[in-house]
Amino acid sequence: MVLSIVLGLVVGVLGFLPLFAGLKLTKRVTKTSNLGYLGALLVGMVGSFLVLAVALFACVTLAREVAVPFTWSVAGGLIVSAITYGVVTMARK
Repeated sequence: MVLSIVLGLVVGVLGFLPLFAGLKLTKRVTKTSNLGYLGALLVGMVGSFLVLAVALFACVTLAREVAVPFTWSVAGGLIVSAITYGVVTMARK
């Protein structure tokens, strides 16, 4: 069970990386860009959803008995990494 929690935390942090990339992509968007600000964030959100959904589906398929702790740790890892990024960004300014 400890392994599923640790792997869930890692997947949660990996699930934040597409959101981070989408946020960085918004800083390079020009006024005449076809993608736009919200499009870049949407791409990041879809990428994050895919990372999390594939990992959760694999866990439920392969090891159903540890699916609940894995799911909670994925959510916790995603939330903690997003809060950490926000606090670090606020502290720099």
